[in-house]
Amino acid sequence: MHPGQKLKPGAQVLFERDGQRLHGEVVGRHFHGRRTIRLFTDEGTSVADAIDRIGHIPLPPYIHRADEPLDRERYQTVYAREPGSVAAPTSGLHFTRQLLDALLARGVELTYVTLHVGYGTFKPVRVDRVEEHEVDPETYAVSAVAADALTRAKREGRRIIAVGTTTTRALESLTVDADETVAPAAGSTSLFIRPGHQFRIVQGLVTNFHLPRSSLLMLVAAFTGRERILAAYREAVERRYRFYSYGDGMVTL
Repeated sequence: MHPGQKLKPGAQVLFERDGQRLHGEVVGRHFHGRRTIRLFTDEGTSVADAIDRIGHIPLPPYIHRADEPLDRERYQTVYAREPGSVAAPTSGLHFTRQLLDALLARGVELTYVTLHVGYGTFKPVRVDRVEEHEVDPETYAVSAVAADALTRAKREGRRIIAVGTTTTRALESLTVDADETVAPAAGSTSLFIRPGHQFRIVQGLVTNFHLPRSSLLMLVAAFTGRERILAAYREAVERRYRFYSYGDGMVTL
């Protein structure tokens, strides 16, 4: 809760917009302004619907305007299906229907998994020893259809390219047997991928540019190599590339 670091358990908050009201009660207090909150409405509206009606789309700071209804469509991947993420998986924002069709026409096989980006994705690394950082769990589901596609690709020696760091964490959390069978799974992962990680599934990565002292930047460094990725970031800064949700992206192999 920002601002609100002083709010203690029992404190009440009210969110209101266009006649819609959403109540919140602080039931747990944690470090760095984080709180556990019980949300409820008093009009019979579901909490999910109230959040959808009251909430705003989180535009990057370099977009100097208020969010608009069209942003709800733009701040979403074209292939999204299941609600549950606190933010769009931004690497997927680069893909349009036309681009996906072009990939299919060139023989690229597309496989979809369900990801629910959590607030912990944005948690900075505050410890001096990186091993002491904890990545908050994020929910994912990899169906049998998706697992079969991954298995075929591994056995046929085809490159598996993950779109996004969250996708990478989900895929690298899967079980791979000795015969390269990838098992489907649904649950949550707290896997912290950092330099030294041995990648078992992902062989390519599409990702946006991430902030310093973030677990996401460490993941990309683990895949690409620290010096190579820092060189890419230096060029991105020099050329004034955009970071954040609507920022520029890269492909690293």
